[in-house]
Amino acid sequence: MAKFEKANSVGEWLDQRLNTTALNKVMMTEYWIPKDINFLWAMGVLLATTFGILIISGIFLMMYYKPDIGLAFDSVNYTIMQEVAFGWLFRHMHGVAASVVFLVIYIHMFTGIYYGSYKQGREMIWISGMLLFMTFSAAGFSGYMLPWGQMSYWAAMVITNLFGGVPVIGDALVVWIRGDFNVADATLTRFFMLHVFLLPITIMGIIGVHFYTLRIPHVNNQNADEFDYDEEAEKYLAGNKKESKVIPFWPVFISKDLAVLGVFLIFYFYLVFFHYNFAMDPVNFDPADNMVTPAHIYPEWYFLWSYEVLRGFFFDIAGFKAFDIGLIAFAFANGIFLVLPWLDRDPKILPAHKRPAFFIWFWILMVDLIVLTVYGKLPPTGTNAWVGFFAAVAFIVLFLVLPIVTKIDAKKRGDVWEN
Repeated sequence: MAKFEKANSVGEWLDQRLNTTALNKVMMTEYWIPKDINFLWAMGVLLATTFGILIISGIFLMMYYKPDIGLAFDSVNYTIMQEVAFGWLFRHMHGVAASVVFLVIYIHMFTGIYYGSYKQGREMIWISGMLLFMTFSAAGFSGYMLPWGQMSYWAAMVITNLFGGVPVIGDALVVWIRGDFNVADATLTRFFMLHVFLLPITIMGIIGVHFYTLRIPHVNNQNADEFDYDEEAEKYLAGNKKESKVIPFWPVFISKDLAVLGVFLIFYFYLVFFHYNFAMDPVNFDPADNMVTPAHIYPEWYFLWSYEVLRGFFFDIAGFKAFDIGLIAFAFANGIFLVLPWLDRDPKILPAHKRPAFFIWFWILMVDLIVLTVYGKLPPTGTNAWVGFFAAVAFIVLFLVLPIVTKIDAKKRGDVWEN
């Protein structure tokens, strides 16, 4: 058994048993971050904060929410919004945070793509981040169903129907997910359990993995410079802070993060108090009715791009049904980002503005995603349907040609893969 001396403080007592000094060094004061980064590297802290807001506001909402198809709508729109003190505030905070968290995720995600922060040793950072995106998406969809309004019900009907396209087991899978032959009470309670327990626990676990993966290859920087972190850390600790290319996470880097967080919270609470309606579809203020289909069914804004890829293929092609083609395209769109590190065939980590062909590819992708998002909310008729079709095809083609595009940049610089 280890020998313990009498501790002179609570901190010393904990340090003897948990080695908190070493932990503090590894995770805080000697966790080195590149100096050459900008505010876009603060998105991780914004995500952690927004997730915390979702958890806290969700706990208060859960105290009054009733996961029953006969009570759910009234528990949200009457009990929480009108009877519970400040219930409206917690609902607004939760609804706005659910939308804003995806805005931050997309900024974080495309910053990583732009600066090449997904390859050459950083593959696990990227994969864990994409798994977080998928679990947040599942949490967003399951939460969208809970108010049990018209759009909640019919969005659940559309999404669960997608699983019917799985070969052999599709029909049985739909029934298993719903817990019934239709979207019903069993479906609501299933999604309630996913939203308030299983998915938050999963997200917390993946966040832990994501943070751990950052510790190994270190954080990327604006110019993708590679340097010896230990050597630069020694310079910093020796007092040569100006020449050192790194700064400690605590207190230097976190102070910059907190400055960005302060600006973000002003923006967030402005939306909470004055523009919360953007996060709440007006159709969803009508109680769910399985006998009345809304004129136009669509998901929340952060799912619109993938939804448009799904419905973009509105006609049969070469004997394949439109539904099957759309389902394959939808699976492609949601899975292709996972394998991005292996689609990029450029052997060097460089920001997009130093890779001319990739730079063009990146901004075409951004424009295409905006088009998909805009048209995903419009009725799929006439010109809208054709714009959605060509945008969906463009999205798929962009990723199919990515290996060629990145090889062109590498070839122009004279770089080749070393086998």
